[in-house]
Amino acid sequence: MTNLPNNIPAPEDGTPLPAACDVLVIGSGAGGLATAVVAARAGLSVVVVEKEAVLGGTSAWSGGWLWVPRNPLAERAGIVEDASEPLRYLASELGNAAGDTRLPVFLENGPEMLRYFEAETEVAFIDGNRIPDFHATPGHVTGGRSVAGAPYDGRALGPWLTKLRPPLDLISVGGMGIASGVDLNHFVNWLRSTTSFVHVTRRFLRHGLDLARHGRSTHLVNGNALMARLLRSALDAGVRIRTDAPADTLLVEGERIVGARIGGTVPGVIRAEKGVVLATGGFPHDRARIAAMFEHAPDGTGHHSAAPESNTGDGMRMAEAIGAVVADDLVHPGAWAPVSLVPRKDGTVGRYPHLVERAKPGFIAVDAQGRRFVNEADSYHDFMAALLRATPVGAEPMAWLIADYEAQRRWGIGWAKPFPFPLGSYLKSGYLKRGLSIADLAKACGMDPATLEATVETFNRNAVEGEDPDFGRGQSAYNRVQGDPISKGKNSSLGPIVSAPYFAVRIVPGSLGTFAGLKTDAAARVLKQDGATIPGLFAVGNDMSSIMGGNYPSGGITLGPAMTFGYVAGRVLAGLPVTGLDETTEATRENAG
Repeated sequence: MTNLPNNIPAPEDGTPLPAACDVLVIGSGAGGLATAVVAARAGLSVVVVEKEAVLGGTSAWSGGWLWVPRNPLAERAGIVEDASEPLRYLASELGNAAGDTRLPVFLENGPEMLRYFEAETEVAFIDGNRIPDFHATPGHVTGGRSVAGAPYDGRALGPWLTKLRPPLDLISVGGMGIASGVDLNHFVNWLRSTTSFVHVTRRFLRHGLDLARHGRSTHLVNGNALMARLLRSALDAGVRIRTDAPADTLLVEGERIVGARIGGTVPGVIRAEKGVVLATGGFPHDRARIAAMFEHAPDGTGHHSAAPESNTGDGMRMAEAIGAVVADDLVHPGAWAPVSLVPRKDGTVGRYPHLVERAKPGFIAVDAQGRRFVNEADSYHDFMAALLRATPVGAEPMAWLIADYEAQRRWGIGWAKPFPFPLGSYLKSGYLKRGLSIADLAKACGMDPATLEATVETFNRNAVEGEDPDFGRGQSAYNRVQGDPISKGKNSSLGPIVSAPYFAVRIVPGSLGTFAGLKTDAAARVLKQDGATIPGLFAVGNDMSSIMGGNYPSGGITLGPAMTFGYVAGRVLAGLPVTGLDETTEATRENAG
């Protein structure tokens, strides 16, 4: 049961920054707040500074899922696996990156981290015991390695509710978040089930009351719920938090990091006795670094991340300025995802991440020529990686996601929401293309009609039989889970495209965040070029280079390590032992003061 506010301190807007603390955390996503909570509950004074006016970073827009093998929720459900199995899966997925010394520390401390937050804080989780790993390689499982933040009553944040980043408007319904799984299934089946109709009606009524009373939803789900729980836990632990407080320079004395200079509405300097933790969300909107690291965006403009635009690589630049090193040897520098560009009324452009509908019956994806290039039901990262591979050198990577009338009206297609929402505004803006026939749709999208007609004809002929000989759609457990949960067809992910009119949305390269970050050791301490640690400097979340080596083996491989290494960093800063960390004694002695 959610504990409602009990003397939660009000935000300290406009007052001078604290002059000193034990631990300074720069950034307020899951990794940063996890570090803050652990360090504060161990008795350290902790300050969190956030660049934006709202808290939660990319984590607040995410699905809120963490990949943590052998987690306590799975074990309580009777899903028990040997410790060697997750390592076997990672070895089959990561190649040489499976030798990363941080991986064993993550696998040992991930379950411990979940137990800690469940027992000691306001954070609670729901299981993902039916969510498979992305790939059917050796060591994969069909469920039991994922958890997500449990829904939360935002009223428990008291005056801090206004400081929590709202759900991404493009994928919410009037600001109302919809949780993956049961909640989402009710929404897509609200006209097919009395139970679903009642569920959806109650959700809308609750949301309407929330808007009238609080100006936003208080029934929080997904990453919004996870970040609300972490924020409440940080406040309960005495963490001092400031928004509109961007850090721009790390303070160095000798070789040790001793604090940071803070700008914003109330600028100043904060000294940190034990250490500074970088958690600024990576570089998804740093155009210079994108140009240097993303082959498909050589001028920095051909990439469209769905992460908050304030994530511009601040932490990485500050660290590089004092000798830290950014990993440049990852398989992929970003967590790829297909996005569509949404024209807003104010002239700006939004980025809609296509994470769900691609795998549903009645959808197909084609390249600029009208040919399929991918298993549409594979992960968002795999989808985009396939498009980048299929794009000729020098050409602009782009594709079209196509749906027939019944599929669009049931599932929606990107920003163009399903029934009962009208389609006029999406068509008028040019976001949504429509054709009374496949040939008409091809012309509207600038494709050769004969090519697209042939592609759809072949796809439909096989889909009727529940087969996809070209790309194997629907064969893996992950594909089937992503498909229609109440499908009675031969393949829950496949259905022919037959009902006119037909619709399409243009897909461009995007991401959910970045993988290339600062090199760290297994204690989350930032490293220099020679491999030595920089005393007093830590990195977590997307400021830390991905422990997966730029691979994407399962959903939740960003937040799982982010919170785990936040837990590790918090314990190291507090002088507490860390399971499986050979350098625990050295690391804790160095940071215990």
